[in-house]
Amino acid sequence: MCREQYLGSFAGARGGDNRDMESVAPRRRKPAVRSAAADPDREAARERARKHQQAAVRARSRAAAREQREAELARRDAVAGQMPPDRYLDREDSWLRFAERILELAEDPNVPLLERVRFCSIFASGMDEFFGVRIAGRIRRMATGLPVENATGKPTEEILENALELARQLSARSARCFSDMLVPALSTEGIEILRWKELVPDEQARLERLFKERIYPVLTPLAVDPTHPFPFISALSLSLAVTIADQVTGETTFARVKVPPLLPRLMIVSPNRFVPVEDVIAAQLGELFVGLDVVEHHAFRVTRITDLEIDEDVTENLLKSLERELTRRRFEPAVRLEVEESISDDVLERLVTELDVDTRAVYRVPGPLDLAGMSPIADLDFRHLKYPRFVPSEAALPHDGGDASVFKVLTERDVLVHHPYDSFTASVARLLVSAAADPRVLAIKQTLYRTSGDSEIVDALIDAAEAGKQVVVVVEIKARGDERANIAWAHKLEQAGCHVIWGFRGLKTHCKMALIVREEQDGSLRRFCHIGTGNYHPKTARLYEDFGLMTADRTVGEDITDLFNHLTGLSRRTEYRRLLVAPAGVRAGLIERIDAQVELHQAGKPARIQMKCNALIDEAIIDSLYRASMAGVPVDLWIRGICAIKPGVPGLSETVRVRSVVDRFLEHSRIYSFGTGADESPDEVWIGSADMMHRNLDRRVELLVRVTDPAQRAELRGLINLAMDPAISSWWLAADGTWTRHHLDAGGQPLTDIQELLIRTRRSRGGDG
Repeated sequence: MCREQYLGSFAGARGGDNRDMESVAPRRRKPAVRSAAADPDREAARERARKHQQAAVRARSRAAAREQREAELARRDAVAGQMPPDRYLDREDSWLRFAERILELAEDPNVPLLERVRFCSIFASGMDEFFGVRIAGRIRRMATGLPVENATGKPTEEILENALELARQLSARSARCFSDMLVPALSTEGIEILRWKELVPDEQARLERLFKERIYPVLTPLAVDPTHPFPFISALSLSLAVTIADQVTGETTFARVKVPPLLPRLMIVSPNRFVPVEDVIAAQLGELFVGLDVVEHHAFRVTRITDLEIDEDVTENLLKSLERELTRRRFEPAVRLEVEESISDDVLERLVTELDVDTRAVYRVPGPLDLAGMSPIADLDFRHLKYPRFVPSEAALPHDGGDASVFKVLTERDVLVHHPYDSFTASVARLLVSAAADPRVLAIKQTLYRTSGDSEIVDALIDAAEAGKQVVVVVEIKARGDERANIAWAHKLEQAGCHVIWGFRGLKTHCKMALIVREEQDGSLRRFCHIGTGNYHPKTARLYEDFGLMTADRTVGEDITDLFNHLTGLSRRTEYRRLLVAPAGVRAGLIERIDAQVELHQAGKPARIQMKCNALIDEAIIDSLYRASMAGVPVDLWIRGICAIKPGVPGLSETVRVRSVVDRFLEHSRIYSFGTGADESPDEVWIGSADMMHRNLDRRVELLVRVTDPAQRAELRGLINLAMDPAISSWWLAADGTWTRHHLDAGGQPLTDIQELLIRTRRSRGGDG
């Protein structure tokens, strides 16, 4: 039925021209009020018809857009079919190459000594995560027959074999770095890490007394015999494998002594003299096995899976399920066994058999084990052995009018902050603390992925709720490694009266955003927003490099409001004006902009693609970048960690350059820039939470915001330009997946450190406060 027929039939049914009815009964005079009501009814009918017509137009438009997308995908598939099948680097190898870059800093004598110890500790901690997440997940999937991520075309068994071997080489290299480089260098500075035999008798006697008073009561030796099965070895715990012998029969027995994790990793012998805690326990094993001979003892350590698997489709209560999973995770199969290189073959064989660990995942290294626990050495107060102190600038958000001044500034202009060079406390935290204290603020909404135990932001949210403001907090309790902490904070916020949303079903809420609704003096409401590339974590904000955009822009405020409604009320909105939101919009939005640069280049106009992120492994994004490079578009990529694109391949990626910066601060921001900024090549620059990984683009709620201020866009583009400059110290990626460090000039002098340069820039602006 057409629109006119629809309206005509409706009007007739409401008492229009109908002669058959007139012939049956005389027409009655209708009351005046009934006649007056007919016009609104007819208007409502017209409005409904108009909406139906608009819906039909939108449906046709969506169908046409879908056909266009399908045609574009077919074209891309055709181009992809012309690309070499081995065009992606292996992600496991790339992850280990990132760990190698960290290890290179631990080995570098030009890096301050205690910072080298810290990098060594970070490397060890990263390897724990690599085995507990990547290797464990791969082994689990291979064992159960589930598909394993693999875009390289190599057999999955070969990928696992290569990863285990490279990890073995790096682990041995790290152990040598610590024992052969760092320990001697520390000793020359008066910091000694000793083994038990290196202690003088008085020191040994003092530690023996300490053992009896503080350590012996909490130890539990577990012997293995027909009545005592092999004990469960918890993940990442340090243990001693002990062989004991009966003094009468000579019969030997295996026993395990766990090093309690609450004990310090290093025992203090005297000021700046330390000994590993397992050495102290090992020296006193006779106290645990009285009447028996201790034949041998060796330290060992087991890695188990640390990632969580929760089927949210069949889980009614996500919080309780997660709490149960955290308990169950301790009993996952072993995926790595670390032992001291002095271990005997018999004891090692016993451990391998009982733990059922792949022999390829057995790592014999010089002691001590668990170098991740050496961070207290890096924390020692030897200022001359550390990076120079740095005080972040507080100039980004002027403070000249009390708490309300922050809203005055944002009403006038957007503010872009760059952490840690700009103070997190004086900008982002100040915004939220001010909002909690301001009586004009009516509501605060925020996502929390990670935060700290002494977060003033959490305190501010609690204060705001107790003051009667509406406070909504989306707490992602599935944030890896912070599950327990996030559960605790979520309970605390809920008890204070905040509306707590426990993540999002089937997705992780990884976006970093805050929304503040404030009543202005004229009675109108204004929305203030913060969108960041990093977490609301005041401690890591001093160590992680991140950007944050603070704005009162109406469009951003409306978009952020819609996104919060999506998270809290299951709204189905997927299209925004200044945002790209995953899982629906980030990949498609970025590919669209990559393709637009190709069109600009083909039209003879300046074009460029620049990206800065932590990881680049999504095949669709990589193929789009390959297409851009094949068309001649310059592509500059600043990737901190994993990168699966092959730069500089003739005919495929000749215009692609990839750099990495690993330094004092963890490069963590994500920037996506398109265009050169020239008049004939208008640019778009986006910042946000999303890396170019499958999990970010498909299984997380991620957010990118378009930066509109020209000066801010130029600053973000300029930062990537600076990192690509050959005069800047960085690592360069080759097509074979290896990274080469470029940190010295032709004369052997250090190249410019980009982070130090940014520190000096802030100081020149008065940033030392």
